[in-house]
Amino acid sequence: MSSPTASRCDTPALFRETVWRTLTLTVVRTDNAWVTLATNDSYSLGALVLAHSLKTVKTAHKLAILITPGVTAPMKQQIETVFDEVKVVDVLDSRDQTHLALMCRPELGVTFTKLHCWTFTNYDKCVFLDADTLVLQNCDELFEREELSAAPDPGWPDCFNSGVFVYKPSQDTFGQLLEFARTKGSFDGGDQGLLNMFFKEWSNTDISKHLSFTYNVVWSSTYSYLPALKQFGQNMKIVHFIASSKPWLQSFNTETRLVTSTHGGSGLQELLQLWWDLFCHHVHPGLSTEMVTYYTT
Repeated sequence: MSSPTASRCDTPALFRETVWRTLTLTVVRTDNAWVTLATNDSYSLGALVLAHSLKTVKTAHKLAILITPGVTAPMKQQIETVFDEVKVVDVLDSRDQTHLALMCRPELGVTFTKLHCWTFTNYDKCVFLDADTLVLQNCDELFEREELSAAPDPGWPDCFNSGVFVYKPSQDTFGQLLEFARTKGSFDGGDQGLLNMFFKEWSNTDISKHLSFTYNVVWSSTYSYLPALKQFGQNMKIVHFIASSKPWLQSFNTETRLVTSTHGGSGLQELLQLWWDLFCHHVHPGLSTEMVTYYTT
């Protein structure tokens, strides 16, 4: 029979051990991260500018990126100097979990790569940003949202645009997405169709998971409602350069360091110039002569 003294001494020790274990487990997943994807060197340039835009607005969170073997070794080295975590994903590798699913759905190669964002399980919550987005204001409040939070797609607002979304990393969710992709595919042949099918409750179940359009201003959509752009443009937090509006597809004068856009008006011109200013100041100095050709040709 243990003495009262021993009991009094053992209880605090047990309590301390329990608290220590709890804190230790908690620390593993207290970080949040912004996550993006680069499948080649051109998109890597976009990812690098995106990262510097996040640093410019003083985000408090980590930066993580998925890259494929299509990213060259010199570019990977540049990425590693900017991002806190770099994960190489090769869905064509038979050891990769997605390999068998890809054999059934070869058209979803890039989509399967993007799904790996759910494998960043060392983070508690993440926000995925396409590499052709640019952060204009601090958006750290997005980490207060739940999975899956996203902004409506201007082409079909009952669907969300998958260029910006809040999610919770999970190997279980990753596995479910792979199986869903293998058996159901995607109605648009890409990640947006797949994710909208998987998270189908987004459109009508919980309005709190609908992000403001200001968190994902898809530039082509502004043509249809220019008065709104004029009225609310100063509230934009993240701009999304889709299709031909991508900054690295524009005409850029390396002597004047000015970009010229053939469409989109003065609003797009200003945003493109901001992208190039960040590129020239933060990214260009670290590029080799060979790497420079990705934006000068």
